[in-house]
Amino acid sequence: MSAQPETSILTVLPRGRHAAPRPVVRAAQRVRMLGAMVQAVAEKGYARVAVADVIERAGVSRKTFYEQFANKEDCFLAAYDATVDDLLVTIDDALDALAPDWLSAHRAAVEAYLQTLAASPEFAKALLIEVLGAGPEALERRAAVQDRFANQLKDVHRRARQDIPEIPEVPPHTFRAAVGAVNELVTAHVLEHGADTLPELADAILDVQLALLVGREVAHDLATATDATATATDAAAAGASTT
Repeated sequence: MSAQPETSILTVLPRGRHAAPRPVVRAAQRVRMLGAMVQAVAEKGYARVAVADVIERAGVSRKTFYEQFANKEDCFLAAYDATVDDLLVTIDDALDALAPDWLSAHRAAVEAYLQTLAASPEFAKALLIEVLGAGPEALERRAAVQDRFANQLKDVHRRARQDIPEIPEVPPHTFRAAVGAVNELVTAHVLEHGADTLPELADAILDVQLALLVGREVAHDLATATDATATATDAAAAGASTT
């Protein structure tokens, strides 16, 4: 995902006799406006962004803006929905790619989440921070997104129990609490250090989530086994390189 999440598909549209059809033009303009909204919000903060900031960055007219959006909030919510959907698909793809190895899949999903935000610092700020000041509707959208993240963790827990039956069931609020814990860790990191180094949080996030989902004892055993496997793999690789 690029710094402006939806602008990566933007291409130069043909003009004149071979001009692109109107729906294609509208779609490209929408992509630019959504990307411009994310950029403007990250730079100025949602409260200080005006429609003029968006149309200037997107290179469109005010008329074009209002053909697709009712107001600034409408555009921000559309940008939020589109970029969050992209992020959730990225996480789902990471979880599915390594199934049924639930632990490796979960680590890959955490890393994909952090790497996506690190590659898109403007999106990270809009997703984590500026949405909180974008009004009641934005908060409702955020709550729905948190539920979707929680459902992903619920699926991880289900897969873990299939692999390790002694892992106990957990009450539903545990998944939402795990999402909240991650959100706090990531938000604090963005505010203090910026988004670029977010991948450094992978181990801390896995530690918190596994402690909540499978229990501290099982989480410790899994970490020990993973470290032992990594050590054995490194030793085998070193031995192979000397032969």
